Amino acid sequence: MILLDAESLRCFEAVASELNFRAAARHVALSPTAMSERIRRLEEQVGARLFQRSTRSVALTEAGRRLLPEARHILEAQARALAAVQGPGEAAPVELRIGTRYELGLSWLVPALPALEAARPGRLIHLQFGDGPELLTLLGEGRLDGVIASSRVTAGRYEARDLHPESYVLVGERRRLGASPFRGAADAPAHALIDLRPDLPLSRYFLDVAGGPGLWPFARIEHLGTIAAVRLRVLQGRGMAVLPSYFVAKDLRQGRLVRLLPKVRLPEDRFRLLWPKGHRKQSALEDLTETLAKRPLA
Repeated sequence: MILLDAESLRCFEAVASELNFRAAARHVALSPTAMSERIRRLEEQVGARLFQRSTRSVALTEAGRRLLPEARHILEAQARALAAVQGPGEAAPVELRIGTRYELGLSWLVPALPALEAARPGRLIHLQFGDGPELLTLLGEGRLDGVIASSRVTAGRYEARDLHPESYVLVGERRRLGASPFRGAADAPAHALIDLRPDLPLSRYFLDVAGGPGLWPFARIEHLGTIAAVRLRVLQGRGMAVLPSYFVAKDLRQGRLVRLLPKVRLPEDRFRLLWPKGHRKQSALEDLTETLAKRPLA
């Protein structure tokens, strides 16, 4: 029977997560040459290639994809065994790479980092900013441990834990609306609609319940890429947009923005922490979920 040592599996998991031998070598404090040799010996042990390598890219083979969750199980068990020997209160050190939207990260997660560090001194959290599809791709490739998003995911592939409800509001700038009110579809030709992308991921929360884009003949539709940019454009009086309630709460309180068509009830979504099933850091991710669920959105 072949016995796979934990150190080789740790090297394999690092390369599978980074998809970059140099970055993975730094992560486990080895030289790139030593890391390559570790992987070569592991491939000889298991009798299969684990990575497809070229001068520009690294990708898991089918055998590598099958090994990855099992390797993570073994490494997680090793961490639990170490924690048990160290005794209560001595949690094993853990690094978590968490992906999140730019705005949510800056307004909520980065301010939470000091409290998260104090709660678990051995836990180091790295943040990766991006949009939902990009982050889910990185998660699927093993380059992130978890993603905080309201994205819908394929059932059976990921674990998902709810963090907070996410509500949305249709808003416009106060002075612009004073000059040109917006009371329904008949007023749409005098206004622009602003969103992230051509598929209107924000506006759909309004359009799906208000009759679809065909009934709302806006003067133009702009795509600005980030929620922060959409908000600033609305504050310039250049259009209206659907935005997360927490992100514009202060603007609404101070009267810079006005909620439009308040009788149209927009559907809610939920922020979730997602991670691949069988992830070796599942216990640390579940612990992070419990902590974040107690922190209100800001």
